[in-house]
Amino acid sequence: MAVKSSSKTITAVIIDEQPLSLFDVCQALDTSAETIIEMVEYGIVEPMRGRNAKNWQFSAQALKRSRIAIRLQRDLHVNLEGLGVALNLLEEVQQLRRRVRFLQDSYPER
Repeated sequence: MAVKSSSKTITAVIIDEQPLSLFDVCQALDTSAETIIEMVEYGIVEPMRGRNAKNWQFSAQALKRSRIAIRLQRDLHVNLEGLGVALNLLEEVQQLRRRVRFLQDSYPER
């Protein structure tokens, strides 16, 4: 009797979660502190730590979200009120696509 072997490949990305200062984020995105401060005020991004802007620390995920927000503002002229909604929808679509891929990999068509 032959035993059928199956294997799955799991891919993960490990990010060194080094907190980024407001200055680091501004430098990485080539933007002003005022832009990031406005995004925090509108709830588009949230600092991990810090009570005031001078002491804020951001995660790599916040940097990524800020980068996308700036592109949406620049390319599509999305205002601050709409950025949070647009980003949440984009993240939800990405999450649903990951689920679909997982289910397709778990239950391939016969």
